[in-house]
Order: sequence, then structure tokens, then C-alpha cells
Amino acid sequence: MEDKMPFSETAEQRAKLEAVIEESHSTPGCLMHILQEAQAIYGYLPIEVQSAIAEKLHISLSEVYGVATFYSQFSLLPKGKYRISVCLGTACYVKGSDKILAEVEKQLGIRCGQCTSDGLFSIDSCRCVGACGLAPVMMINEDVYGKLTPDMVKDILDKYRQEEKA
Repeated sequence: MEDKMPFSETAEQRAKLEAVIEESHSTPGCLMHILQEAQAIYGYLPIEVQSAIAEKLHISLSEVYGVATFYSQFSLLPKGKYRISVCLGTACYVKGSDKILAEVEKQLGIRCGQCTSDGLFSIDSCRCVGACGLAPVMMINEDVYGKLTPDMVKDILDKYRQEEKA
């Protein structure tokens, strides 16, 4: 599968971004707010959006990029409709969550941090979901799957694929 989905933008998205910039640009320290709003509009902060923000605020792209990469709340890559998060916290890791993550990557043909080219799935890891008694744990959006083994991954992903076909 592809490493990167091409950036696409609607006129409505661009209008919302420009409105946010226009209403906030004169407020000191407005960059964080604008980046938060931009991520809400687009779902992530592609370089095209960062460039537009930099241009409108009359600041360098490197300044925008620096803030976007410093804070973990921002994502520079698109997220899928189904956001997979594999816990790599201590309890999960000692029970084999690294093998769960490897199987998810294998099944989807992408690496952690990436999104499938059809936009359905993205994979991330996290440090703890607070379900240590169910280790190893994986979440797909708000659904929690615990006591996983690598051979369970395909069936779980197939459930979401079937939902798309229905």
C-alpha cells in the first residue's frame, strides 16, 4: 500500500481555515489555536495546510512546522476511519503487544503512524490505555480488544472491513 495519501481539500475546508485565521491572526500566540482548528477541519496537518497558515500569518513554514511537530496532539499524517492504537505500555508489552502491532502492520501492509491508501485504517501505538488487566490491548476507535494473540488480529480487522461492505 502507499505510504502517503494525496492531499485533497474542499472549498468548504479552505473557507473554514481562512475564517479561523482571519478571526485569530491579530491575537498574540494565535498559532496553537489555529493549528488546533486546522486539525479539526482536516483531521491532520498536511504540509499544504501548514504552508497556507504560515503565508497568512506572515511567519516561516519552519515556525509552523516546529510547533506542529513539538506537540503530540498534532498529526502530520492522515488518520483512517478506523484508528487502531496498540498499547505498548509495560503490562501489554511484556505480554506480547509488540507481536500484535507487527501483525496489524502485516495485515494492513502499512507501518505504525501510517494510513492505508483507501483511508480506512491507520495505526498508532500508545503507552497505556488503562486496561492492564486485559493485556495485551488494542483499540479501534472506541472499541477495546484485550487478551489478544496475533492470530486474532485478522478476524478483528475483517469485522471492520465487512462493515464497510455492508
